[in-house]
Amino acid sequence: MIDHLDHLVLTTADKHACLDFYTRVLGMQLETFGAGRMALKFGQQKINIHERGREFEPKAHLPVPGALDLCFIADRPLTAVIAHLQECAWPIIDGPVERTGATHKILSVYVRDPDLNLIEISEWL
Repeated sequence: MIDHLDHLVLTTADKHACLDFYTRVLGMQLETFGAGRMALKFGQQKINIHERGREFEPKAHLPVPGALDLCFIADRPLTAVIAHLQECAWPIIDGPVERTGATHKILSVYVRDPDLNLIEISEWL
């Protein structure tokens, strides 16, 4: 019945820090739509951004910053991802480590975004 993920919603406490991380550090594209809404686009998916206390309806039952654990597949080798994170002075908290992804074994590094969400960046093995 379900084919793929279209978008998800990230609730942030600090919109500017959030947008900086996802655009500058992860290379996503900022898109604005509707009545001042924002999304971060990558591939054929997007992350809609909600500010804590200013969420759009309908919303999750308990939308809180820092509750997500996301895994992204990189468009480049993990060595290049690590070098870019180092250039951005963004700390890696774990990895590289082997994990099991949805369709492949993966090699991953972990970082935290400004809201302390756990972000896993991986390459297929």
